[in-house]
Amino acid sequence: MAVRAFVPMELRCPGILGDALQATRWATPPTPLKQPPKCASEKAFVMRAEEEDATEEGEDDNRDEDAWALVATGARFLCTNLESSSEESGDGSDSISISTPYRLMERRSPDDKSVLLALERQHRLKIQEEVRIRLSSLDVQNGIQRTTSASARLEKYAESRKELDRTLDVQFQGKIAQELDRHLSMVQRDHEQRSQIVECEIRDDAVVEEAKRREQAMKEKELKQEQEAEARQKVAAAKFAAQAEKAEYEAAKNEDAISRAEAVSTSSQSSQNATMADSTGIRSELPGIKVYADCSALQAESRRRALHDQVPPNVYLSKEYSRYDRQIGRSIGKLMPTTDSVEARASELITALDGQDCPCSIACRIFADKMVSIVKSRNPKDRTFENLAFACGHVMLLVTDQVPDAMDYLLAEFHKVCVYTVPKHMHALSAQARHTDYFRLIGYQEEDGKLESTEAYLVNVVAYVKLYAAMIQTDIKGVQHPHGLAEGWKWLGMFLNTLPAITATAFALHAFLKMAGFALHRRYGSQFVKILDVISRQFLPALKGQGSKVQLEAINNLQNYLNDKKHLEEPEGQYLAEQLLSKGFM
Repeated sequence: MAVRAFVPMELRCPGILGDALQATRWATPPTPLKQPPKCASEKAFVMRAEEEDATEEGEDDNRDEDAWALVATGARFLCTNLESSSEESGDGSDSISISTPYRLMERRSPDDKSVLLALERQHRLKIQEEVRIRLSSLDVQNGIQRTTSASARLEKYAESRKELDRTLDVQFQGKIAQELDRHLSMVQRDHEQRSQIVECEIRDDAVVEEAKRREQAMKEKELKQEQEAEARQKVAAAKFAAQAEKAEYEAAKNEDAISRAEAVSTSSQSSQNATMADSTGIRSELPGIKVYADCSALQAESRRRALHDQVPPNVYLSKEYSRYDRQIGRSIGKLMPTTDSVEARASELITALDGQDCPCSIACRIFADKMVSIVKSRNPKDRTFENLAFACGHVMLLVTDQVPDAMDYLLAEFHKVCVYTVPKHMHALSAQARHTDYFRLIGYQEEDGKLESTEAYLVNVVAYVKLYAAMIQTDIKGVQHPHGLAEGWKWLGMFLNTLPAITATAFALHAFLKMAGFALHRRYGSQFVKILDVISRQFLPALKGQGSKVQLEAINNLQNYLNDKKHLEEPEGQYLAEQLLSKGFM
């Protein structure tokens, strides 16, 4: 008869739960299905199952391998207090009990099997509930431990952050203390430096005051010497003026004689021109030359030229005064049409003219020569020459304000290089009179022993008149002009009243109006407009009447100036710039 074995049935659950159930099952003693009789033998028995039956059972019920191994290897079950009897007598009195081995696996009815399954199920449910309770307790304990460890970590992190904050606070306070010490050291050092600077300034002021006192004493001494020298110069100038007037009187007599002789042989037009020239003050310096000029202008020129000629023309070549010549020449050579440059050059020139080792007359002669000769050193045809001319006017005014004698030397130098700044015009009466001395007299320059061309001469005339007009119209606040717009107004009136309308005078007149016309119109208003009307109605027609003798450019310049009303436009460069444009882009 085949023996059927019971295979343990397990709930499907995770590995941890299955291990717990397995441990509980083996730890709990099995519940006997039936209590054996007490007389039963305590000897253990071995239950073995046939391999075929066990295999079939495994195939039918899909038993677990561990259960199959338990049955196949013949595990021993100890059955204590189990009794078995094969037979019992009918009446039970004379029966004999015989101990037989208790058979665990015997046939059962279906009701017994269901009871066993129910008991097994209850047992399993009870075990599962216990396992579940233990697992939940374990989860609670694990959660408490995790919470405790997390709170411990948080406390530790908070402590570390507090320690870090304390460390950073100490470092920051240390840096603040260092910066405060450094700042206090810098303040103390700055205070010491300022104290030293103030002390140095006090010492320097004391030295400067002492030098000024000494300089004042020396100036007073030199002033006395200069007054004595000027007195001697005035006496010499008076003698020279008397001689000049005597020469002019004799020249006038000769001129009258020549005029009367020419009046017979010349046309009626020539006689009319001679009569007009006599009424405006014509003078003659050389035979065969007529001088068109106003008497007051000639007297002023004579006085200035006499003062100018008292200083030898080549005095700057001497070793004693060559240093002043180079110093003044460098200062004027560095002049630019800017405010800073003008102020710097004027300051240098005033210092040079106020030198202790060079007489004032010689220094003024050198200054006038270098200032007027800027026409030669710069290009008069350049568009920036007019800006430079206005800058020169500012420098001349600033210098002559501090050194008044320099103005007479400047005007004498202007009259020397350009007769139209007087204003004056010298006309040769014959071809024989047009010799080299005549051209030198009217301002032609010599280069390598040859006279310059007429075109170059006219360019120089325009440049000199522009420079002269720029000086006249210059106006600086707080500085009194010794030769300002009033003299320019007189010059314009004498020019139109005495000088003939020719090419040279037309160029000179246009150059003067271009530089000073705006300032004259602003000062004299309608009176200046009347002067322009005289130019339009008298000077221009007379100029056009010369025909081919007059250059067309001279006529066009004046005509355009009047038609375009250029006197209402401010000339370019009249007001100095703060700095050059090329310097601003650097």
